[in-house]
Amino acid sequence: MMTKQQPVGSGFGPRSTADDVLAGIDLSGTNALVTGGYSGLGLETARALARAGAHVVVPARRPALARDALRGVPGAEVHALDLADLESVRAFAERFLETGRPLHLLINGAGVMACPETRVGPGWEAHFAINHLGHFALVQRLRPAFAPGARVVAVASSGHFLSDIRWDDPHFRTGYDRWLAYAQSKTANALFAVHLDRLGADGGPRAFAVHPGSILTPLQRHVPRAEWLAHGWVTPDGAPADGFKTPRQGAATAVWAATSPLLAGHGGAYCQDCDVAGPAVTDDMLVGGVKPWAVDPEAAARLWELSSDLTGLDAF
Repeated sequence: MMTKQQPVGSGFGPRSTADDVLAGIDLSGTNALVTGGYSGLGLETARALARAGAHVVVPARRPALARDALRGVPGAEVHALDLADLESVRAFAERFLETGRPLHLLINGAGVMACPETRVGPGWEAHFAINHLGHFALVQRLRPAFAPGARVVAVASSGHFLSDIRWDDPHFRTGYDRWLAYAQSKTANALFAVHLDRLGADGGPRAFAVHPGSILTPLQRHVPRAEWLAHGWVTPDGAPADGFKTPRQGAATAVWAATSPLLAGHGGAYCQDCDVAGPAVTDDMLVGGVKPWAVDPEAAARLWELSSDLTGLDAF
């Protein structure tokens, strides 16, 4: 059964911030893990969750940089993790499990965008490996820690508009295209949430995918500034274009998906602007919505099987 994509009337919108959606929510006693939680949207996510009382754990490929960025965030923990290295994922997860702490919220926000052709692990394409397979392995490894009612949020993107999963060549062995590689990984993020939620329906974690909106952050570091203007991301004077969000606004949908009681019964949904997204009716990524291939349960199950075969993991 395809995930029902229909807004629930959250009362929030594209200009809402992470603090807005957490107003009145007490996360004291909650353990939250935020990948990418020391830069861009992830940093704003970690800060907002901590302000609401959550204990925030941030896995980081560059721990020293993460500790510096998170200075002043009360109780934030930083531990080494490289999502491109499955051994690093295993080591991080084992360290977390050894603490015996329950995990209530997991926001998979780390990622790369439009980077030059890069191979990691056994020759995997970097976008697919880091944005999807690394997070797939992390969730599998952390399964024993998930508390009842836990939520997993996969940070996807309207970039999924550009590509379904390339089933015949997911690692771009031929014809590498940095934007299609990014797009495929974002479709994978959405499909991951669909199938994880299906598997978690009987007591496991519930899962959601989110499009945070268009925001200028360090994620675009591989895109030359001239392309920012060519793509219409900025005005000629360098200001963000109309329709772009601030990082605090961009963090809001992931935080909302991680905490909103309105999402009970809507597991697996793709969300944007702090609500469940409707189906995409245009190809305009600023308008958004979700394409059918990103919420197809059969494709989600097929991707799960492929990911399990590649990583050697399937704990659910």
